[in-house]
Amino acid sequence: MRHLNTLLLHPDPVVRATLRDHLEDVDFLRVLGEAVTGFEALELLEHVPYGVFFLGLELAEGVSGFELAQMLAGRKHKPALVFIAKDESQAFSAFELGATDYLLWPCTPERFKQTLQRLKQFQSHFKDIPAPTWTEDEDEDAPEDERTLQLPLGEEEEDRFLKALSQAWEYSNITRPMEIEKLPIHMDGRTILIPYTQIIFVEAYEDYSYVHTASQKYLTSYRMKILEDRLRQYRFFRVHRKFLVNLEMVTEIASMPGSNFMLRTQGKTRIELPISRRRIAELKKILGL
Repeated sequence: MRHLNTLLLHPDPVVRATLRDHLEDVDFLRVLGEAVTGFEALELLEHVPYGVFFLGLELAEGVSGFELAQMLAGRKHKPALVFIAKDESQAFSAFELGATDYLLWPCTPERFKQTLQRLKQFQSHFKDIPAPTWTEDEDEDAPEDERTLQLPLGEEEEDRFLKALSQAWEYSNITRPMEIEKLPIHMDGRTILIPYTQIIFVEAYEDYSYVHTASQKYLTSYRMKILEDRLRQYRFFRVHRKFLVNLEMVTEIASMPGSNFMLRTQGKTRIELPISRRRIAELKKILGL
């Protein structure tokens, strides 16, 4: 029987241990790991084709179970998500994010059997992430070095690939394809396009980033370096290793004690961002100061 690889993602070791006990005799689920943060889960997912996540709503290091679900939404082979919660208050939001089940914890054996039945139904249409495959040449005797390796592209790799294609077109003097000045962000199974002009700043977080607008912030799988390269031509400047700011939104540069500087941005809520000492000279040059 084909198993669904299962990850237990919860900050409480007692909850994880209890889940292991519940799943020990389930023949179609195989527990392959535990984690306490969303970033650990994503790292494990790069190496293990998980079919099921049992996950808490509140996780360590600032990324919630819902935010992790949003990051997984754009994946072709998304694992089943079984949320572990203390009450029903967020059940509707969980199912809107595509949850397979929402368990009130602790749960009765009868209720857990219902979860297993739902996972059994999920198993019938879930396909493991395929390994990279070689394209078949028309000539079966074609040398191995002439074959093409096909790999799925993640958000970051896709961005690099499109950038390389754009550069190749410019090099060959062919008209460059039109570029939309919006940043695509995957959420809830949708792709939201945020105009660059609405982005106030980008904040680095581990290998990911938060994109801040005047009304909301979005957790994305873009690395800061990717966004810095993409947005530089639109007057975004890396003022600090953690912050990339839209210079069109800057209203003030303030001197701080200890030869430090701070940027202030426009909007109803004024935001202050630090400027690293080694970047202040370049920023002044850009601004003509």
